[in-house]
Amino acid sequence: MKRLRTGLLIILTCFASIAWPQAGPRGTKDKIITFDVPGAGTAAGQGTFAYNIVEGDWVAGDYVDSHWVYHGFLRAPDGKITKFDVPGMGTSAGQGTIEIFGLTPSLEIVGSYADENNAYHGFKRDFFGRVSTINCPGAGPGGTAAESVNPAGMISAMFLDVNGAWHGCIVYPDGTFVDYDPPDAGIASAQGTYATPLTAGINTEGEIVGEYLDSNYVFHGYLRRPNGEITEYSNPGASSAIPGDWQGTQALGIDPAGEIWGEYYGADYVYHGYLRSRDGSFTEIDVPGAGTGTFQGTDACWPITCFGGMNPAGTVTQSYLDNKYTYHGFLRTRDGEIIKFDAPNAGTGAWQGTQPASINPEGTITGYYTDANNVVHGFVRRADDEKGGLQ
Repeated sequence: MKRLRTGLLIILTCFASIAWPQAGPRGTKDKIITFDVPGAGTAAGQGTFAYNIVEGDWVAGDYVDSHWVYHGFLRAPDGKITKFDVPGMGTSAGQGTIEIFGLTPSLEIVGSYADENNAYHGFKRDFFGRVSTINCPGAGPGGTAAESVNPAGMISAMFLDVNGAWHGCIVYPDGTFVDYDPPDAGIASAQGTYATPLTAGINTEGEIVGEYLDSNYVFHGYLRRPNGEITEYSNPGASSAIPGDWQGTQALGIDPAGEIWGEYYGADYVYHGYLRSRDGSFTEIDVPGAGTGTFQGTDACWPITCFGGMNPAGTVTQSYLDNKYTYHGFLRTRDGEIIKFDAPNAGTGAWQGTQPASINPEGTITGYYTDANNVVHGFVRRADDEKGGLQ
């Protein structure tokens, strides 16, 4: 499900950053530029995972090396890449700087790391490479995951308690922590409050979206406003969700107007996208060509983590899974136009293909694709004359 890759990084400062020139943007007129971080592994499941993009086309993410250790990176608009590790991270397989889920226009990076004991910690890395730790009060041995950050530096995180339940946690710029839970969040292992990862998880107003897993193991969306008020909601199409089966409604992003982008699925195990307006009404989004079989559909996120980009213009991006279980990218503009795309050299087999992660105010998209050998690569899809940016 959504946060299976959740977790991980931190402790203080120290970064190993090196600027590398890219072999390159293949030409300034290319719509989609693909890239790999030097040192990224080339075995199946290894490679470059691009997650965030902000104004000016700065991109952040992580890469998996040949030893299955995770490291962070920041890619400049000219293609140069700065690699970094967080002090205190573990260096065994599956450990390291695992989740680079937040990036601000001032190039502050927020993420998580797994230490040598596989405990998770959040971190913030500033423009100069200085790193500070994020451990939410109340976190048990499982630790803290930092999920998103807004331009003002307000961080949305979550933590596991001693019983293995998740809780939301906000870190304000002055270092103050506030935890929260929707009223109907479950309290058993794996239940509780999940914060949406990546830049779209918290908007400029400080509104936070996510989902909670109730006592019946059904997902529901939530919106937390800056005053602490929490609104719970479920898409009507998710009414068939089967208790105990991790079905239901999930939130993938929120724009400054308070419109929420997300996905839902129920007893038929087919995924559908939705937009929820400020007034609580829903618009269902199904991309033409999306599969209608088990675990297929729009915004399908099994067995992967769900990511969804949403920018201030209300343009959204995500992937859909076709009837051959191949991923394809799409963007939907505010006026409802859907544009589908695939990264060059993306694989066409099951669980291969193109998976967008975020979109900046200009409409430029970043994400990653899996090739025919199941190796992962980053991409940037330029906005050009599209309608996806702020006009």
